Amino acid sequence: MPHTVSRTPEENILHTLAEHTAGFTGNDYFQELAKYITATLGVRYAIVTECTDEAKTRVRTLTYVDRQQLQESFEYDIAGTPCEIVMQGRDYFCPVELQKQFPDVDEGGIESYLGVPIFHPTTGEVVGHIAAYDLMPMADQQNQTAVLKIFAARAGAEIDRLHAWEKFEQAHAELKDRLNEIESLKNQLQAENKYLQEEIRLNHNFNDIISKSTKFQKVLKQIEQVASTDATVLIMGESGTGKELIARAIHNISLRSRKPLVKVNCAALPANLIESELFGHEKGAFTGALDRRIGRFELADGGTIFLDEIGELPVGLQAKLLRVLQEGEFERLGNPRTIKVDVRVIAATNRQLEQAIEKKEFREDLYYRLNVFPVLCPPLRERKEDIPLLVKHFCQKHEGRIGKKITHIPAKVMTALETYDWPGNIRELENIIERADILSRNSSLEYGEWVPSQKLMTRPGSSRKLEEVEKTHIVEALKKTGWRVSGEKGAAKLLGLNPTTLEARMKKWGIKRE
Repeated sequence: MPHTVSRTPEENILHTLAEHTAGFTGNDYFQELAKYITATLGVRYAIVTECTDEAKTRVRTLTYVDRQQLQESFEYDIAGTPCEIVMQGRDYFCPVELQKQFPDVDEGGIESYLGVPIFHPTTGEVVGHIAAYDLMPMADQQNQTAVLKIFAARAGAEIDRLHAWEKFEQAHAELKDRLNEIESLKNQLQAENKYLQEEIRLNHNFNDIISKSTKFQKVLKQIEQVASTDATVLIMGESGTGKELIARAIHNISLRSRKPLVKVNCAALPANLIESELFGHEKGAFTGALDRRIGRFELADGGTIFLDEIGELPVGLQAKLLRVLQEGEFERLGNPRTIKVDVRVIAATNRQLEQAIEKKEFREDLYYRLNVFPVLCPPLRERKEDIPLLVKHFCQKHEGRIGKKITHIPAKVMTALETYDWPGNIRELENIIERADILSRNSSLEYGEWVPSQKLMTRPGSSRKLEEVEKTHIVEALKKTGWRVSGEKGAAKLLGLNPTTLEARMKKWGIKRE
């Protein structure tokens, strides 16, 4: 059980701002950010702005808060104001007598000012600023430029996203007009259906991500928003929903794409080895350390590290990971020398980390450091319109290795696959299709006796918890494989899980051979 760690005032402010802005985007994010800046810093006013001209002589407020109440936005010239300094790309803090510093500006008796610039996430150009100011002097502890800069980075991404969305809506309107013009053409509907089914890959190096689901398209837009930044990303979702593919997509279209993406599965490594795996060790650091070993964080220097199943990370190591996130430094086991790295962290979990925090199984401060940009990966049962596309994709994927080309998928087969709720998600679907390819006697897909059990389907109105469904599904798979866990004919292969992960879940839920 970890002892309670007291937070510094800076950490308290970071915690509060992160907690109250994490669930918002766009203008809602700017409004919540400004509200809680005034609350946490104890100031009367806060604004978030963006440039309105190329010369950067004018800005308009995206949000303006007075005593935590939203006010009407306005536009103004920054010449001769403290905002002019900030818009040059510099932080500025004036704790007292602002009027003496800027005598030509009538600021209504403003006495103190704190501001940080907002940079474009790709070009680094100043696109706006965040400012807090008051009629009273500010104390030194109110100078929280380091904290505001963290949220200014996300503000830059949100401004960029809003501009991109405006361009998208304009392009969408133009496309709609064109489609109306050619609506009478004979092959329009056929071409549109073919596009939806055959050309569903986005042209952004998203690799094997295949979807036409509206819900999943929102995830892809989030990938595009965050990829160009260095923000820490927390991908949440059930097992088998494609969290690793999302992590790879973020890396592949990021500025770090030429550097490595290093993956660590926190659940697959024994607790006594994971520290060495992450941070490395020197020869003789512990029994069995016969050679010096470079850790995964060093290997990922300049690139990205993907911490899969972060919720399984031992509590004793979470403080060291927090230090890497905050300071970018650590020590190898057996070596007191501090190592500095430049690594972007993407984490993933299928656990409810808030519940783990309540149970003292996960550090609250680490959670807020990881949860800068959350991405929720929807389960397959919530994107069933993707099942036909995925089935066809998996048939094509495995035809070369199996030596059999599937050209026809009977309606009853597709209906059965679409009716099932897939507690193992896409990973389970792929394994079923691979096995069906093997069993099929000709070019028509047959699933034989491997059809998903009707007993496992979630019926409308069912109140069964997801954990219960998954536990039942694991037991069913173990029965089918004669309680064999690993190997080609084992339950782990059928479920699309690593054998060590399956064993961990069996232990967690007390699953034993009947």
